Amino acid sequence: AIVIGANDVVNPVARTDPNSPIAGMPIIDVDKARTVVIIKRSLSPGFAGIPNPLFAAENALMLYGDGKKAVLDIASAFKENR
Repeated sequence: AIVIGANDVVNPVARTDPNSPIAGMPIIDVDKARTVVIIKRSLSPGFAGIPNPLFAAENALMLYGDGKKAVLDIASAFKENR
């Protein structure tokens, strides 16, 4: 899975912690993917202001930077390594 700039909408806490401010909120279950590439400018919290454990998960890879530039760089790397 590739996540670009999202935070609360991919936060598994919405599913796992009934006391969380986002408990019960519909999320995209990217944490269930074998590998998750997350492209974000920083680790700053989303609108809910809570940490996202997905960012530290074993199956997650963080790529910090501008989303558009990062996607273009990844696509270019794939083209070069065909």
